[in-house]
Amino acid sequence: MPVPETIAQPRSGVETDTGPGRPQTVTEVLRPHAEHAFADELAALAAADDRPRPARWRLSPWAVATYLLGGTLPDGTVITPKYVGPRRIVEVAVTTLATDRALLLLGVPGTAKTWVSEHLAAAVSGDSTLLVQGTAGTPEEAIRYGWNYAQLLAHGPSRDALVPSPVMRAMAQGMTARVEELTRIPADVQDTLITILSEKTLPLPELGQEVQAVPGFNLIATANDRDRGVNELSSALRRRFNTVVLPLPATPEAEVDIVARRVEQLGRSLALPPVPDGVDEIRRVVTVFRELRDGVTTDGRTRVKSPSGTLSTAEAISVVTGGLALAAHFGDGVLRPADIAAGILGAVVRDPAADRVVWQEYLETVVRERDGWKDFYRACREVS
Repeated sequence: MPVPETIAQPRSGVETDTGPGRPQTVTEVLRPHAEHAFADELAALAAADDRPRPARWRLSPWAVATYLLGGTLPDGTVITPKYVGPRRIVEVAVTTLATDRALLLLGVPGTAKTWVSEHLAAAVSGDSTLLVQGTAGTPEEAIRYGWNYAQLLAHGPSRDALVPSPVMRAMAQGMTARVEELTRIPADVQDTLITILSEKTLPLPELGQEVQAVPGFNLIATANDRDRGVNELSSALRRRFNTVVLPLPATPEAEVDIVARRVEQLGRSLALPPVPDGVDEIRRVVTVFRELRDGVTTDGRTRVKSPSGTLSTAEAISVVTGGLALAAHFGDGVLRPADIAAGILGAVVRDPAADRVVWQEYLETVVRERDGWKDFYRACREVS
């Protein structure tokens, strides 16, 4: 599918239809797709990339990995990191897409599975929008194809009446399709992928035809570790995937870096004024989340209870972004403990009965006794 071009548009952001059957285009969107947000970096990589590329790939595997992990090109162009983690994980993921195996990104909530999936598709195919969002109600048609019932009733089954799914379009065009939250999809619907991934074909029995995948086609699926047992993948389907587990950040410094980068990006997209000296509060949020997640303080001396939530890096980003908005609009422009206290409480206390006890115990036994955290302790006590 061609990427829609962007044309001048009023600041209201209302979309304009450029004509029947033509894509709608806007100047400003709240959250651009990766291929638009990082178009300059992708173009610079393509210009500098002289390595072999698989069929229909926009970049070589080396350039795709560089796009995700960051680096500096010979012409001085700086490629910002999209994923902060072990390089080998990214290399295995990229290499998988260059084979006949599909890629399954597995991990607990907040480990950037969707983020990595989007950027992989953008770098490989130049289009990250061939997406199936998995839910308990996802029908088989979302993965295979549907029908335009007006055409179907008027003229009977035909190619004109067929509505291709994102997966079918990816097969026909040699692109990368994405399936989010695969284990939330009912098992019988999941298994429609078996023939697609093993035979690289999609039968159209109503027409006596089939769609065969062209070189360049592959599929990235994401799944949540915590969804095991909801709709577990069949062994037949799991064999069609190469599974790559995305871990939580290994060190506090790495997690602080991830949160700081994403908060800065989100702040720009939301037109929030920059808040100086926010790294101390980011480090505090990361410390709280890691200690409650791991069940032990950073010095290893005190055991703490863990709440029911995951307290992932994604939730830390959300807490800090909310605090940044409070500081910018209702504070003095400096991110302070009072700006993040309510967000932390909301992230930690998911079960009002059990989690509140865990939080109060952590406040009194850890936060209260920690040097330099008195202001944070008071702010948390006030919102609690």
